[in-house]
Amino acid sequence: MKIIIAPQGFKGGISGLEAARAIERGVLAAAPDADTVLLPVADGGDGTLHALVDATGGEVFTSTVTGPINTQVEAQWGVMGDGQTAVIEMARASGLAMVPTRRRNPKTTTTLGTGQILKEAIDRGFSRVIVGLGGSATNDAGSGMATALGAKFLDSAGNALPSGGAALARLHHIDTSGMMGAISGVEIVGATDVTNPLCGPTGASEIFGPQKGATKDVVAELDAALGNFAEVVKRDMGVDVLDIPGSGAAGGLGAGLIAFAGGTLRSGIDMVCDVLEFDRHLEGADLVFTGEGRADKSTVFDKAPVGVARHSQTHGVPTILLAGSLGDGHEELYNHGIASILCISDGAMTFQQALGRTGKMLEGTAERAVRIFLLKP
Repeated sequence: MKIIIAPQGFKGGISGLEAARAIERGVLAAAPDADTVLLPVADGGDGTLHALVDATGGEVFTSTVTGPINTQVEAQWGVMGDGQTAVIEMARASGLAMVPTRRRNPKTTTTLGTGQILKEAIDRGFSRVIVGLGGSATNDAGSGMATALGAKFLDSAGNALPSGGAALARLHHIDTSGMMGAISGVEIVGATDVTNPLCGPTGASEIFGPQKGATKDVVAELDAALGNFAEVVKRDMGVDVLDIPGSGAAGGLGAGLIAFAGGTLRSGIDMVCDVLEFDRHLEGADLVFTGEGRADKSTVFDKAPVGVARHSQTHGVPTILLAGSLGDGHEELYNHGIASILCISDGAMTFQQALGRTGKMLEGTAERAVRIFLLKP
């Protein structure tokens, strides 16, 4: 029996690789002769860096950059085994987890650090850069990133705007004359798990602003600011980023990559599956395990488990999702290729206790799932 084990990391708990190893232990406890293939995945958010770099035998670097609240931070990024493709996980330079709850303010947070890493990758001669768009603390439409590349964002008096999304309400002109020319020869790809546009009821500010600290009034302010940004970008740069699917990813960084780096956007999970040669590994497989911290209605929108199930379904292989918890609408996942959803919790406990037991709970749930699977005729 061949079993593919393809979870993503459990936020605050364990990495994708650690989760895969825990699931493997459970599988082998139930079926010692099983052929297991560990393929930790990511969807553009947490874990994308290691999913791509580790799978290809690449290398991880650490750079000192400006974090989302303008303090210096150490951020990891890497290069894949081909020696030509850099991988940046924007959350490591501009992520929400880096900002204490009381200091979360999407009106002022910046993607400058992500841009500084992008500039370093280009300066080092990499011909392709993948930017994972997930887990951001920002809502600046990538203006901070573009500033690191040499763009200037000016008000009507010709003064440079301060960092952050709120200031974009006063944006009058974008000066790109100082942008590094080397970027034109580099392929930039944004890996995202969302298809949200830049503005509107399903845009960056409305959907993701509240989790970054935005009140209802601030959401409206930021949405208007990004709308003004889109108008100026269209006028000054000839690029209409307003309604491009995924342009609202990472607080509008998707739009920024398109406008200032000539980037394209792609499903993060599909990109990771391609690198892992996931479809090749599915040949002859009997069962697939995937996993994530919480399964709910948002998981449907091209998150890693659904991407894994989509690939597995084309090969006729059932997918079991192991979830740390279940939220509203998780049943919808059954309409997207998931054969079974199992909550791994094995008793009453606090959230912190659950984080410490993630590995053991994955192991136990995987073992029970395989024992049931072996009962089929």
